[in-house]
Amino acid sequence: MAKALFPIFLLFLSFYQLDRSKASSIPSKFDGFAYSGSGPWKDSILIEAFFDPLCPDSRDAWPPLKKVVEQFSPRVSLIVHPFPLPFHNNAFLACRALHIANKLNSSSTYDLLELFFKYQERYYNGPTASASRLVIQKDMSKLGALVLGNSFLNDFESGFEDSSIELAARISYRYGSSRGVYGAPFFFVNGFLQPDAGSPLSYSQWINIIEPLLENNAGRNPTLSFYL
Repeated sequence: MAKALFPIFLLFLSFYQLDRSKASSIPSKFDGFAYSGSGPWKDSILIEAFFDPLCPDSRDAWPPLKKVVEQFSPRVSLIVHPFPLPFHNNAFLACRALHIANKLNSSSTYDLLELFFKYQERYYNGPTASASRLVIQKDMSKLGALVLGNSFLNDFESGFEDSSIELAARISYRYGSSRGVYGAPFFFVNGFLQPDAGSPLSYSQWINIIEPLLENNAGRNPTLSFYL
């Protein structure tokens, strides 16, 4: 899906660019959302996943990845970077919503991501063609309130007007672009791009990637035998 639409990506690239002064700055912290069910980054296999919350391939890629990460934790850790595809009209708003959730309560971020995957069809281009941006933001805020609680509804809605949230979402996109990401899902393991970029990886594919790395590390970590 991602490869075929690469020319469209180039046409809309400018929509997500920061001005030159902002683009040259380095963020104060590393981009992405660390998955709490995985191990710490240090001395672990690090998976970085670039997901569009409104992308069907990203949705299908999440369950097998989540299963593998939880199975091999703490020897495997995960960071998800939100990466909005420009041909999904509401993807950038969805990525901003993830950053809002992460700011209000970081433990809610992945719950909201899973809700986006569950209900993503309601935010597809067709169903929202006649909806205003404000209406879509309010609907996404209600989705966020399902995770955070109704008392956070107003705070969530206000988050869409927070310039720091918008900047964080733009930085996520810039980070992916700097790594050569042009679609979703994209996966890096210990910094190296995995094959079939733009397509989901199955559980068996993940096992074939992760288990040899665990075996190579087994001699350096006596606790690893618990997982093998």
